[in-house]
Amino acid sequence: MSEPTDRDEIDRHNAKMAKKKAARDKIMAGKTEERGLIIVHTGKGKGKSSAAFGMIFRCIAHGMPCAVVQFIKGGMETGERTLIQEHFADACPFYAMGEGFTWETQDRARDIEMAQAAWTKAKELIADETNRMVLLDEINIALRYDYIDIAEVVAFLTEHKPPMTHVVLTGRNAKEELIEIADLATEMELLKHPFRSGVKAQAGVEF
Repeated sequence: MSEPTDRDEIDRHNAKMAKKKAARDKIMAGKTEERGLIIVHTGKGKGKSSAAFGMIFRCIAHGMPCAVVQFIKGGMETGERTLIQEHFADACPFYAMGEGFTWETQDRARDIEMAQAAWTKAKELIADETNRMVLLDEINIALRYDYIDIAEVVAFLTEHKPPMTHVVLTGRNAKEELIEIADLATEMELLKHPFRSGVKAQAGVEF
């Protein structure tokens, strides 16, 4: 029996890929619905806000109006905020309404007041059907500390979100009620982080 040739290997590979493509095309043919999604980024790993801002920049690139409400990090400058405010403010209004993490502010009443104001602005932006995507950055932190009522958030998103509007919610420890109504939920898993080796947060990586 003759040994397989390179041509035999190529033909087998091509036949295998053709079967995969046919199966994939069949699956894709049945995916015809288009609608606004509820998207949750959570978990202890880095990248939740980074991935969310990646989608915001995609929307901007496609000429799709969008908006950002920042719940916790508003007290610090970030590269995403600077870029959007200086170059894409017309396409994507950016509302930095937090004043820092709760251990920094040390004022729960003030934290609640700011979170409530941010949620009021978020509802206004989501209800505006011209916005194709609204990012609620670090809202999960505000929900975790009960600065905002999770039942109210779930009710608003399920009952009042326009059909074609995407809403992205980021932050650790997403409430189960939020994950249940999400169309897409991703948990970022922490494998390694330079902070544990004594490396501080750095521009371009962390903010």
